[in-house]
Amino acid sequence: MRMDIQIKNITKEYGRLKVYENFSLSVPEQKVTCILGPSGCGKTTLLNMISGLIKPDSGEFNGFNHQSISYLFQEQRLLPWKTVWQNIDFVIKDIYPKQQRAELIGSYLKMVNLDDFKHYKPNQLSGGMKQRVSIARAFVFPSDMLLMDEPFKGLDMELKISVLNAFINLWQQDLRTVIFVTHDIDEALYLGDKIYILGDLPSRVKQTVNIPIPKSERRYGEGRLKEIKEELLGCQCNERNELSLAKPMNM
Repeated sequence: MRMDIQIKNITKEYGRLKVYENFSLSVPEQKVTCILGPSGCGKTTLLNMISGLIKPDSGEFNGFNHQSISYLFQEQRLLPWKTVWQNIDFVIKDIYPKQQRAELIGSYLKMVNLDDFKHYKPNQLSGGMKQRVSIARAFVFPSDMLLMDEPFKGLDMELKISVLNAFINLWQQDLRTVIFVTHDIDEALYLGDKIYILGDLPSRVKQTVNIPIPKSERRYGEGRLKEIKEELLGCQCNERNELSLAKPMNM
């Protein structure tokens, strides 16, 4: 039985700057949870605490201790002297035998439509292709949880949709627990099963949005997602109001 992972009563300060104070939320397993909010509201700080890179001043992360984690950054962080194949192989070379690595890498490259580019180096790839390599690399590592720190930022619309679709394709083959931070509402609506909308510092959850629409039925910025976006932008809801989008909201 899947259980939600709990972040409970987290407080984090930097000098006089209070980023979080008694902050709590739950993360459903094998779903995509989006943390949506403006720049400077502490989204990256939250990921860094989840990953253990920094420690909270107080509070608990229940259920995270035994989770192995992959990280997908805004920057691709590919090794420039290695090929696409070698960049992916690098993260699993001490985990799987050679033949199994070859099968895994080949499978993931096909899923992100890069099989023909496996011998290319990063400087021979477009920005979108590099990010698809990064996504394949994050999934090929045998983690329980994937943390994503605005990995689609800076891509033009066509490339962004291509990369988002590559992510969805991989995720549907391997339902990992994903925590995805972004300031882009369209990205959150396209990928998220659950969206937490954060406010200003000290950061608190202003709204929680559940999206039951299957990812295969979503169209970026169109249809029901467009309607939901307009509803959210026009909704003057109190903090902590739970919005279930299984049914249309009144405008």
